Amino acid sequence: MILAAMFVALFAGILSGIPAMLAIAGVPLVTAVIAAQFGMFDLHFLNFFPARVWGVMTNTLLMAVPLFVLMGVLLERSNLAEAMLRILAKMLGGSPRGMALSVLAFSALIAASTGIIGATVVMLVLISLKPMLDAGVQKRQASGLICASGTLGQIIPPSIILVLLGDQIGNTYLEAQQRAGNFAPQPVSVADLFAGAMVPGLLLVSLYALWLVFTLRPAKGALRVRGAVVPMADILFTFLPPMLLILAVLGSILGGIATATEAAGLGAVGALLMSAFATTRARGERVVIAAAGLSAFALVMLRMAGYGRAALDSPAGMLALAAALLIGLGVMAAGARLWRGRMLQGALVETIRISGMVFGIVIAASMLALVFRGFGGDRTVSALMAALPGGDWGALFLVMGVVFVLGFILEAVEIIYIVVPLLGPAVLGSDVSPVWFAVLLAMNLQTSFLTPPFGFALFYFRSVAPPSISTVDVYRGVIPFVLLQLLALALIITFPALATWLPDKIFG
Repeated sequence: MILAAMFVALFAGILSGIPAMLAIAGVPLVTAVIAAQFGMFDLHFLNFFPARVWGVMTNTLLMAVPLFVLMGVLLERSNLAEAMLRILAKMLGGSPRGMALSVLAFSALIAASTGIIGATVVMLVLISLKPMLDAGVQKRQASGLICASGTLGQIIPPSIILVLLGDQIGNTYLEAQQRAGNFAPQPVSVADLFAGAMVPGLLLVSLYALWLVFTLRPAKGALRVRGAVVPMADILFTFLPPMLLILAVLGSILGGIATATEAAGLGAVGALLMSAFATTRARGERVVIAAAGLSAFALVMLRMAGYGRAALDSPAGMLALAAALLIGLGVMAAGARLWRGRMLQGALVETIRISGMVFGIVIAASMLALVFRGFGGDRTVSALMAALPGGDWGALFLVMGVVFVLGFILEAVEIIYIVVPLLGPAVLGSDVSPVWFAVLLAMNLQTSFLTPPFGFALFYFRSVAPPSISTVDVYRGVIPFVLLQLLALALIITFPALATWLPDKIFG
């Protein structure tokens, strides 16, 4: 009863509008103090909280979060996304179907670069809604596509959500397996989750594309915009840099030559170089920045090919040293250029704000988990799930249902750090694949962002959409995409190999 009252108070606090971090940490703390007065809680449990905070702040994996955030913010503020969409629209023609497919392809590409749903949806509204309407895409179809495409960053790596899931799933799986008697479980890394999410992410994009191909029809009275021939130089200069950046970040992780944190640092440096290159017209700066970016990519590819251990006095070692010096020079030139243009300052402030929110919730969730265990909540949940019909499948569907419902009222970060440590052990203590479970959670969270009437992506869209698009238009537009996401989720549940095949091939 105390646990039930604590969670009711927790959700009431979050819905009241106070910062989620204060509600998630404050409600359990107050509950523990009150219960201790009646002898129902041992306050000595709270002595472990400083150690938990220290563990969070010294976790090298979580250092990837601000680096990936900085990477996404820089790419968003440099107008690279707008240029990519403009070129894609020209390449695929001015038909409604071509324009919608170009927005989908563009969204899938930047999903691997930003991963911040609110920023992505708002950006898509600002740069793609009017071109789609002008091309003849109906209002509700354009609205649904933007909302659905803006959430692809949840499942397509490198995703911040997958980084946070990797941290929680890895720790929870290790602890749950040891409690179950397996004292040497295989560790779960962010690289496993990135590999596991690749095929499901492509599956979801493919389902969206098939739906657009077979259902899009021009709106009545729409003016058709004819396509144009795009010079090859424009295509290369627009798409080659972000594709090389994504290839270097994902390749370094999946190739086993860099941790998620190291790859995030590489992504932040690459985004810095790309943003500076896109915003400067000085020939000398562009040459130095481009040379630095190509050198960084070349070093990553050489390391992946097994040529990363050459002696310093060898020709290969001297070449690598020269490339490293060139990279350093390019980064300094790019940083100076963006600082003069006042872009770097804004990107850093936004990165600090988003990262502070994430880490505040992580630390607050540590207090919640600690108090939950102090009340014996972990044993209570395990007993309740063991009594469910269906065994492991019953526990899995319960967790999926809880995550889906919580997605209406909580952010994804809050759900991860509340649900996984509290309900995850009952699932991960069995033979369920932790990678499969994590991918299901990520896909489920993405679905909850779209589901009317409370999906966060719908609110982000509504905040910047023109008055001519009604809320009913938005709701009707997203329903087909919600059904497609549920179909993808059902396929992953039915065929776990969709999430486990690639990690098994890459990491054995």
